[in-house]
Amino acid sequence: MTTETNTINNYLMTIDAGTGSVRAVIFDTNGNQISVGQAEWTHLEEKGVKNSMSFDFDANWDLTIKCIKKALKNAKLSGSDIKAVSASSMREGIVLYDKNGRELWAVANVDARAGAEVKYLKEQFDGIEDEFYAKSGQTFALGALPRILWVKNNLPETYEKVASVSMISDWILAKLGDIISTDPSNGGTSGIYSLEKRDWLPKMAKKVGIKDNIFPPSFESGEVLGYVTNQASSQCGLSTKTLVVVGGGDVQLGSAGLGVVKAGQVAILGGSFWQQVVNIDSKTKPPENMDIRVNPHVITNLSQAEGITFFSGLVMRWFRDVFCDSEIKEAKKKGIDVYTLMEAKAAKVPVGSNGILPIFSDSMKYGKWYHAAPSFLNLSIDPTVCNKASMFRSLQENACIVSNINLKKIEKFTGIKAKEIVFASGASKGELWCQILADVTGCKIKVPKVKEATALGGAMCAGVGAGIYKSIASASKKLVVWEKEYLPNKANHKLYKKIEKQWIKAYKAQLELVDEGITTSMWKAPGL
Repeated sequence: MTTETNTINNYLMTIDAGTGSVRAVIFDTNGNQISVGQAEWTHLEEKGVKNSMSFDFDANWDLTIKCIKKALKNAKLSGSDIKAVSASSMREGIVLYDKNGRELWAVANVDARAGAEVKYLKEQFDGIEDEFYAKSGQTFALGALPRILWVKNNLPETYEKVASVSMISDWILAKLGDIISTDPSNGGTSGIYSLEKRDWLPKMAKKVGIKDNIFPPSFESGEVLGYVTNQASSQCGLSTKTLVVVGGGDVQLGSAGLGVVKAGQVAILGGSFWQQVVNIDSKTKPPENMDIRVNPHVITNLSQAEGITFFSGLVMRWFRDVFCDSEIKEAKKKGIDVYTLMEAKAAKVPVGSNGILPIFSDSMKYGKWYHAAPSFLNLSIDPTVCNKASMFRSLQENACIVSNINLKKIEKFTGIKAKEIVFASGASKGELWCQILADVTGCKIKVPKVKEATALGGAMCAGVGAGIYKSIASASKKLVVWEKEYLPNKANHKLYKKIEKQWIKAYKAQLELVDEGITTSMWKAPGL
């Protein structure tokens, strides 16, 4: 590996395949974001398959190509200017391939079709989920084994052709470089992977009757796979001299892009889903109650304890699209983002959003994971009290409250109490949201200059592969620059403590309605 340089003539690209969108982002070697090409995508339920969330690899590769071309065009660069390309993605989404590397079948992250398979595994193999969780830090909720078993049971002809499996960021790199592989941070979320050894555990698959010879090589983030192929070059415009470099899971790369590369550091990534992560030693055993998931970090000696808040960003998008037509028009006239406009209105609403309690994501209960029906509680028919601004603020407060509950669960298992939280991704662009997070948690909130931390982490991988940086950790130390800090308001913190207790009681009652069959769960893990 070469020593670190300040080369400025080379550029780095990363492709981030998130739940709600795909982006190609170009950085210079000093960590400055140069341009982005982005497209929203959706993952639809498969016809006749309840709780499914398919990943359309044909349509989504076309979108990815468009994003790459758009990023190059916006930056006024050619493909030969890109020294290396890497990728990140939503974790848990998987792609199955045949012996020729052609895609057979794929699902996005929260596909929950394999309920019968999860029940089968738990009933036929007593204690198996606990056994696998102790090794992998994952439950069956989003794991690959039940889904592959579903393919075996429901698409036997497809299953017989399966020769390889990867995660979605691995699929992007395979499309670019024609090599199927994985890395610990993303492959680890499959649940067929060892936290300690940072490699696949084929014996897990064999034990439950799944092929054990379908697992590709596992490489560390930042390792070089090869070069962009002629075919990929003709499709997207990248050069055949552009290096293809192993990336990773969006949260772990996002952590690197936030400078969260040492044990004990804490971050919240506020994207389509919110993740609360705490860096821990890789030898730390997962908690026995299985409330929290544990994943390999992109830093080789670390794992991450993780809480997840479902749909926080997507709920905001839903609220915008359903309720905010007039605000969208107003924001367009003013030349500002509609979320900026809504925050300005919400800032005038008092702490607690006039008593509104949103019911969307539950706090993390990884071993038995389901949510209540989406709803707003305690609404008023007084339009001065209950309006779009107060409902918008309530959603911001709710994401922060659930995040705080998850951090408390992680503290109980790790002994690490957050005093300072790094906050990034889309939600960190909102000044009000940052301040609410500080007030709810009682912690200092640090926001980096580059909000799209996952993309920056991916660029670090590309740069390590190209020899521009010695390691991801040293690149993180060099490139992460802080923009703002938010200190908690003590009076508001006391109020939010009370609101958090009220929300916990309200959510418990809402779950009981789901249990009684009166309302429908927003999302339920397979097998529950």
